[in-house]
Amino acid sequence: MSTTPLDSYRVFQKLHPLSLLAQLTSRRATGCLKVLTGAISWSLYIEEGKLTYASYSNQLFDWLDGHLERLDKQIPTLNSSTRMQMRLLFEPKHINQSIAQADYQAICWLVNRNYMTLEQAAVLIEELALEVLESFLTLKEGSYEFSRETALDELPKFCRLDLRLLVEQCQRQLRSRHYSSPHVATPIPEEKEAPNPTVSSPYQEEGQRERSEQQVYSRNETTEANGVDIDNSLKQFSHRQLRKQVYTVACIDDSPTVLNSIKRFLDESTFTVVMINDPVKALMQILRSKPDLILLDVEMPNLDGYELCSLLRRHSSFKDIPIVMVTGRTGFIDRAKAKMVRSSGYLTKPFTQSELLKMVFKHIN
Repeated sequence: MSTTPLDSYRVFQKLHPLSLLAQLTSRRATGCLKVLTGAISWSLYIEEGKLTYASYSNQLFDWLDGHLERLDKQIPTLNSSTRMQMRLLFEPKHINQSIAQADYQAICWLVNRNYMTLEQAAVLIEELALEVLESFLTLKEGSYEFSRETALDELPKFCRLDLRLLVEQCQRQLRSRHYSSPHVATPIPEEKEAPNPTVSSPYQEEGQRERSEQQVYSRNETTEANGVDIDNSLKQFSHRQLRKQVYTVACIDDSPTVLNSIKRFLDESTFTVVMINDPVKALMQILRSKPDLILLDVEMPNLDGYELCSLLRRHSSFKDIPIVMVTGRTGFIDRAKAKMVRSSGYLTKPFTQSELLKMVFKHIN
C-alpha cells in the first residue's frame, strides 16, 4: 500500500477534522483517510474529492444491521433471514480475524443478490456516511493516515457524495441537537483554535486556494472548536444533577441489537441496564430489578408494548415509574396510543446516544 510522508500515521495528536476534509476535497484526492482514536477507527473513502463510503469500527455489523433493519419496512427483501445470512458470510468470527472492508462487501453482496437495488444501496450509503461524519467531526485527538490504495478499489461504487454538503448537514444536526437540549442553559462559548501547522504544511504551495477551501468547512468555528460533544455534556449533567449514584434502567425489546446498543450507550458508572427480550416474562423481571426507568419496545411478538405498558400501569409498583416507548413508528395514532396507556415519553428508532441520554435524563430527575 503506497503512502507519502503526509500519509503515514502520526503520533497521537490534536485533530482538526474539518481541515483534513478540506484538504482532501481541494486536492481532489483519491484514497482512504483512516483516523484512529484508541480502539476505534474511522474510514472515509474518497474518489476525486468525493465520498464513496464511510464507516467506523465500533460494533460494525450491529451498526450496519441496525440501518438495514430500519429499511426492512420499505424493502421487504432485507428481512431478518437475509440479514443473518449476510452476517454469517461477512462478519468476522473472531476478534483477530480481519476481512477487508467487510461491511462494504456485504452491501455489494446484497445488491448482487438483488436484495436491494443500486439506488437503494446509494441511499443506505449516504445515511451511513452522515452518521459516521457526525461523530468524526467531534473528534479532538487521534492519529491518521491517508492511503492511495484501498480495499474498495476493485469493488463497484454506488454513489459519489459531495463532502461539503454532507458536512454542512451534519453541522446543522449537531447544532440543532445541542441548542434544543433543555439542559444547556447558555449558548456554546466561542473558542478560537490556533491553526495546526503539522496538518496544513504539506499544502503550503496551494496558498490562498487552500485557505479558501478550508474556510468552506470552518465557517462555523464554534461547531468544531467545541466539538458539540452532546454525549459528554449529557454525561456531565448526569453526575452533576442526579442525586442517586447508580440508576437502574430496564430495557424490554426482542432485538438483541437494540438491547446491546442501549447498554453500550448508557454509562456503566451511572446506570445499571437490565435487558429483557421476552415481553411475557417482563413483569416478573421488572419486579425483581425495581428499575428507575423502563424503555419499552412497541413492536414485540405475543404482547406488544402498548399492552405491556397498560399492564404495568395497573400494578401499584409501576404506576409512577417513567415508561418510555421505543419504536420506529412516528404516526399520530401511535403517539395517541402511547398517551392512552400513560407512557411517559416516546423515543423514535433509530436513535443516537445523545437522543437516548436526553430522554433518560428528562425522566430520571
